[in-house]
Amino acid sequence: MWFLKPPGVYAPQEDTWMLEAALRRECLPPGARVLDVGTGTGALALAAARQGAARVTAVDVSVRAVLTARVNGLLARRRIRAVRGDLLGPVTGQRFDLVLVNPPYMPAPATGRPPRAADRPRDAGEDGRRVLDPLCARVPALLEPAGVLLLVHSVLSGVETTLARLAEGGLDARITDRRFVPFGPVVRARAEWLRSRGLLAPGQDKEELVVIRARRTS
Repeated sequence: MWFLKPPGVYAPQEDTWMLEAALRRECLPPGARVLDVGTGTGALALAAARQGAARVTAVDVSVRAVLTARVNGLLARRRIRAVRGDLLGPVTGQRFDLVLVNPPYMPAPATGRPPRAADRPRDAGEDGRRVLDPLCARVPALLEPAGVLLLVHSVLSGVETTLARLAEGGLDARITDRRFVPFGPVVRARAEWLRSRGLLAPGQDKEELVVIRARRTS
């Protein structure tokens, strides 16, 4: 499917396709409400709409991304509600049957400044958890009973930590997908720094991505 992918908006790539494949395995209940956090182009929001979700809300902090998602929804003739806001702020107090998250998860050297707009879709602090930790703490309250979170991120940003924190929130969390992908330009540029922190092995040239499925059990 063709998407509008303007500069400065996170374009669909390996992590997006992994999350979309996991989404296709989900059986959405009648009248399903789906949330796509950090929607970028709206690719995953539109995938949820194609799968039969009754209401799809897409959130992004970038004005350009929100406008892009809206345009892509119109082009695809699918109804999605794209809103601007930081993480889960725009949907506080709402409940969803499925939450999709492809967050910034790339560890980045400290600069003493917030990430530039162009870096926000990927850079997530020195440990890669600047966005992951708030999400793990706040997502459980957004899920309906038996609601599901699908989350993708790199092993460079602490998969076991994510599993533990989701479990603390009352979710049954487990890894459902793994994929090794060749380093992209960002990881290549930071390879020596990542090795110095023990996050990459000598000679390693692939990054491992995982999808975590977490289900609310109470």
